Amino acid sequence: MEFNHTPVLLEECIQGLNIKENGIYVDGTIGGAGHSLKIINNLNSEGLLIGIDRDKEALEVAKKRLVGFKNFRLVHNNHDNILTILEELEISKVDGILLDLGVSSYQLDEKNRGFSYTKEANLDMRMDKSQNLDAKYVVNKYPEKELANLIYEYGEEKFSRRIARRICELRKEKEIETTLELVKIIESVVPRNKLDGHPAKRTFQAIRIEVNDELKPLYNTTINSIKALKPEGRLCIITFHSLEDRIVKRAMQDASGKCVCPPGLPNCVCGAKDYGNIITKKPILPTDKEMQENSRSKSAKLRIFERNNKEFE
Repeated sequence: MEFNHTPVLLEECIQGLNIKENGIYVDGTIGGAGHSLKIINNLNSEGLLIGIDRDKEALEVAKKRLVGFKNFRLVHNNHDNILTILEELEISKVDGILLDLGVSSYQLDEKNRGFSYTKEANLDMRMDKSQNLDAKYVVNKYPEKELANLIYEYGEEKFSRRIARRICELRKEKEIETTLELVKIIESVVPRNKLDGHPAKRTFQAIRIEVNDELKPLYNTTINSIKALKPEGRLCIITFHSLEDRIVKRAMQDASGKCVCPPGLPNCVCGAKDYGNIITKKPILPTDKEMQENSRSKSAKLRIFERNNKEFE
């Protein structure tokens, strides 16, 4: 299957990165290189693009799409390890970092990846197919309470306990193996008059987040990305649901030196550090035109942070 992915908020990201021709830029989720192609076209021969992805198939596609350029390096890793990756590349600071946290259209549409609740596939949902944990293990092995909690917390699904209970009842009889088996279970316990979109959407989101550990490292990833920037360097992060956006917003607020001390204290004792400024007081949203042309952009939000010249331990 061809790796098709329409980059979301493309022009807004390029403007947000404020690209310098000879700068070093990181696309931490390179995918099909949609954003990266635009970035590298704004660089001269002295500039460098670093593309990171945990999906080896995405990196192969990116390599082919960037074949006309020499000033790029591809890394099979997780953007959560941004500081280690740069250290291994012997790069201390960069001019810009882009993180597109969405699942690519290819991953959603590729049948054997198991991300979609509308296609029959084995329960998988791994962005990095070399890792051990997959959706099948989560669905069939997690204790009922743990399963209910993650569906509630990561999917914001109010029927999480019903769904987890039914899963655990049925998996005693037979292992749940496919996406549509799971969808059928969810549909059997979610009241039809309470549906907000597809009944399986929230549960699938929750399991995907758990399999790929998308939320727990995100706060530190945002902070570490800011630390990796040169003065006036920019961090652009695109989120696709409220859980991600809240974490990124809080991390950027904290990195801008927001004091969280109780009111009334004569001096700040919380250790707030001012790494720079939030460029986007409110997140940038897709235009009506983009949302009409690419339905998967509808929930996207872009937040941008600019580094100052202060250094901390």
